[in-house]
Amino acid sequence: MKNVFISHHHKDDQSVDGLTNILKNRNYDLRNSSIRVKKENQKRIDKKEIPEKTIKRLLRMKMRWASTVIVVIGKETHSRPWVNWEIEMANKLGKKVVGVFENGLKDSVEIPEALNDYATSIVGWRSDKIIEALERGTSFENVDGSVRENAVITSIEC
Repeated sequence: MKNVFISHHHKDDQSVDGLTNILKNRNYDLRNSSIRVKKENQKRIDKKEIPEKTIKRLLRMKMRWASTVIVVIGKETHSRPWVNWEIEMANKLGKKVVGVFENGLKDSVEIPEALNDYATSIVGWRSDKIIEALERGTSFENVDGSVRENAVITSIEC
């Protein structure tokens, strides 16, 4: 059982379910502490009715519990300020950060800025590659599964 926090754009909620399911099919269980916002709460967040410090405190609590932060990389993930904040916080908390390209992506996709800075691995949507990244780390791929050139590893697990 691996305790993780899955950072994602709220439009990619189905990918979070898909990620946990493909790993379950390989008998690899995840306990995910990430937040899935209900539609009515998303409206409150969008209207700034929930203080940012409250959201940050909740996210930090959820991340502290996890050993690894997985970032689901979709077409819009790079533009999501909360995803970048979660990646930066994961680094500050000393967590392993694994990027996983969303299933079905064919074209190149922009990587969130903080993920470029702090990822221990970035892999495609293949259970064997995801498990390898969670267990051993330091694997960098492009969307198509080819080796990602010029990957810079700035976070090293001791």
